[in-house]
Amino acid sequence: MSDSIEPSTSSREDPDLAPSPNPNSIIHPRREPFEHGLLPIPKLILSDPIQTLIPLKQKLAPTGRVNSETLAESLQISIDHAQLVLNTLASVLHADADPIVKARPAEIDSVGADLRDLILFLYIQSYKRLLPRTHKDSASVADVWPSTSAFDGYLSALSPLQLVRSNSRRFMPSQSDEEAHQLSYLQKHMANILQLLAEPAEGEGEESLVLSMEGFEHLAFLIQFGEKGSEGIPLSQAAPFFANSDPDMPAVPVPAAQVHDWLLQNIASALEHLTERVSPRENGPANNSDQDVAMADACTSSIKSSASAKGPSFIEGISKASYVKQASEIKSSSVKVINCHDSAIYILAPLRYATIYGCSDATIILGAVGKAVRVEHCERVHVITAARRVCIANCRECVFFLGVNQRPLIVGDNHKLQVAPYNTFYSQLEEHMAEAGIEATINRWDEPLALGAVDPHDSLSHPAGVSDAQAESATHVDPDQFIDFLIPNWFGGECAGSTKANPFPLPDAYVAAQQRKQKSWVEIKKLIKEAPLDDSRKREVSSALHVYFRDWLYATGNIRQLYCLQND
Repeated sequence: MSDSIEPSTSSREDPDLAPSPNPNSIIHPRREPFEHGLLPIPKLILSDPIQTLIPLKQKLAPTGRVNSETLAESLQISIDHAQLVLNTLASVLHADADPIVKARPAEIDSVGADLRDLILFLYIQSYKRLLPRTHKDSASVADVWPSTSAFDGYLSALSPLQLVRSNSRRFMPSQSDEEAHQLSYLQKHMANILQLLAEPAEGEGEESLVLSMEGFEHLAFLIQFGEKGSEGIPLSQAAPFFANSDPDMPAVPVPAAQVHDWLLQNIASALEHLTERVSPRENGPANNSDQDVAMADACTSSIKSSASAKGPSFIEGISKASYVKQASEIKSSSVKVINCHDSAIYILAPLRYATIYGCSDATIILGAVGKAVRVEHCERVHVITAARRVCIANCRECVFFLGVNQRPLIVGDNHKLQVAPYNTFYSQLEEHMAEAGIEATINRWDEPLALGAVDPHDSLSHPAGVSDAQAESATHVDPDQFIDFLIPNWFGGECAGSTKANPFPLPDAYVAAQQRKQKSWVEIKKLIKEAPLDDSRKREVSSALHVYFRDWLYATGNIRQLYCLQND
């Protein structure tokens, strides 16, 4: 089992193994494990994954499924970190029918993870993300962010404000850039990945490795055919050695070397397809920031293209405006909100994944996100979401109003973050939560879990000693500062639903604070009404209250909500 998988010369020349030119049969990496499945836990970043994971596989093979206690003992990590691994794996797993995906939040640990999926998840923790490009006019952004952060005294390499100045996803990795980078990573590591899934051929010793159809299907955690993901071609049916297998008869295992050759041919074909579909004028200098896979290995030139309609929906570059999308207008199960500033953005729909990146001075409402939300490189943003899990990375002065079934994860260089219980509703919210699998009776908004201040997946260099620092956690919003957020009813009867109030129960301290504010408001209203003032003095009082209220609206950012109400 320790022998590596060598290419099979005969299978390379077999025309039956040639990749199909049909665009619907082109291999793609699954984005979810790479975008939402990487954890900055040092003991998971393996310098030699094969040396660690093969013995782990052999040790745990009798168990079949692995719970947090077994995982913590095997990897010498804490129970909290082991539970985080299982929760994260469940959120990015390809098979919706797997017990860990169908399990309720409290059941995930007892159900445990399939060993093969867990091994693949642990392997890709060595992946390095593709970095945003540097701005073509670096001098134009030099004054935006100081070389030494005023908050922490060391380099903050990716300030949200620097992204604001670039003002476009043009200078971030495009979907095609990222796909090529992920394919190149898989191309480089596929032999090891297959070695982890393969078994020795019966009667032939450990030197001959074979892959069963069941083992091959677990590759669907990392790759898929067609752009529709789970709606595309089943992995085994895309492979010539397993296609049209009799469901009543177990398919004959295939030499791992043959599978390796076929996958490498398909990956090479996909990389060529990515290059060909981009015109030369869109090509720019390659991003060579990654230490594991240089973009030069991915394709001959950097790729620029719009995301496919079958991929994530992009909401990009909204500035000083209100933007609303309801379920009927979202054609994808994944949404990315990028570079939006000084705006109110409402995505009132059930989603699987959501990413908020490079936004500032905005309020962003996400309906119900059943898998994972990632908020990254944002400043002074208010995020309101009902979700299974949330990850916050490299953000400053942001407030998160959360209805979450798992602990919020905080990683990277964060400063002055606040968390609070969920504070809004819209008429279809509970229907969308049911569709997304979110339970209103569980809200762990007040249990943030902070990991490392440096993400080992970002390929950045950091000052000595910083890599061991822990991320700054979030504080709780003071109950006296907590207010409900009102979502305007733009669509009237078109989107009628049953939700009439916030489905997440508020903690007692926040309920008491709301009651005190309501009582104070009633008393103030009564005092003003009964005050022995003539009409002139009443107008002065009214004018003064108006001025203070207006100042409060601007100081808190709630003026955006008022603009939305005026447009209702």
